Amino acid sequence: MNENLKLIYEPELNQILIGLICKKKTEVLKDYFEEDVDNLKRQLIIFQNEISRFQSVPLIVGQLMEKLDNNSCIVGSTTGNNYLVRIISSIDHSRLKLNSSVALHRNSNALVNHLEDEGDSGINIILPVEKPKVKLNEIGGLEKQKEEIRETIELPLINQKLYENIGIDSPNGVLLYGPPGTGKTMLVKAIASKTTATFIKAVGSEFVQKYLGEGPRMVRDLFKTAKKYSPSIIFIDEIDAIATRRFDAQTGADREVQRILMEFLSQMDGFEKNPNVKIIMCTNRIDTLDPAILRPGRIDRKIEFPLPNLKEKRFMFQTLTKSMNLSDEVDLEFFVTKQEKLSGAVIAAICQEAGIQAIRKNRYIITQNDFSNSYRLNVGFPLKIPDFYS
Repeated sequence: MNENLKLIYEPELNQILIGLICKKKTEVLKDYFEEDVDNLKRQLIIFQNEISRFQSVPLIVGQLMEKLDNNSCIVGSTTGNNYLVRIISSIDHSRLKLNSSVALHRNSNALVNHLEDEGDSGINIILPVEKPKVKLNEIGGLEKQKEEIRETIELPLINQKLYENIGIDSPNGVLLYGPPGTGKTMLVKAIASKTTATFIKAVGSEFVQKYLGEGPRMVRDLFKTAKKYSPSIIFIDEIDAIATRRFDAQTGADREVQRILMEFLSQMDGFEKNPNVKIIMCTNRIDTLDPAILRPGRIDRKIEFPLPNLKEKRFMFQTLTKSMNLSDEVDLEFFVTKQEKLSGAVIAAICQEAGIQAIRKNRYIITQNDFSNSYRLNVGFPLKIPDFYS
């Protein structure tokens, strides 16, 4: 009897089981697709918000001048105008500091966001792996200049207690001056390669910007970065671009350059003077510099780089030609003893041009004739040295 019932109801039981399995599978697939649709909707909302941000009105970068209360403040825009604006309620007021950068709405100039500290913007910090591979012993002559710059820049950073024990302040900065091509920048490269301090490089013309106030802000950012990464060395090449003698300016551009100079003077010898920040400046027109920047306390030592003498010329020729394939007939002493005043850059150009003369004639050996032609090309029309260098 049980076997007969089993034969009768077995097909129906199979159909019931199959129906239950299909129903369960359908429910699982339905839940999966519903969850997938919800996920796609969330992604659609994210992408729509992203597109709306791209299509929004661009913001203006300004500077917080004065905070009146929690709802209003005075800001300065890049156009040079100051505005009394509102502050949106979502701003963190603890991050609003004087002279900090803020974002302003384009239409209402309302303060809508606080920008991160941009003290490092535009500041060229030379990392240890990027430092030039120039050694002090590869620079011909300039022994006195090497010793002076070591005493002024390197020694205070290495042994500051030595100056404290003696009871004097360490030197603040050094000015390198002399005719072009006498090795000023080359010596600074060697110092940058040797020292472990942070080396910050700038050019005087970089501080002259289009909008008013940008130049002084860059000067403040430069010294702020130097203090942040101290001990550090600030190297400013062609300082005469912003430090010329002041006069009654007739144009806005001249007044802006003078404002940059005054900010630079204040940072060099202000209330927040840092003994771990040293300054190296280079120029070939020391006669045009403002007396305020040359006074002791800002520039404690002025190092002159004259044209090389006979001994230094000989050393430069030997150093530059030691890796060159010279013929046995080459007599470098013949060119060393000539009476023309040559700078280190001219001597390097003579050696380089001699090699080009050999390449032009498809030779691998440089001859005396190649040096003669090179000397005539580089010194045949000697550059007249101005009176203020003599």
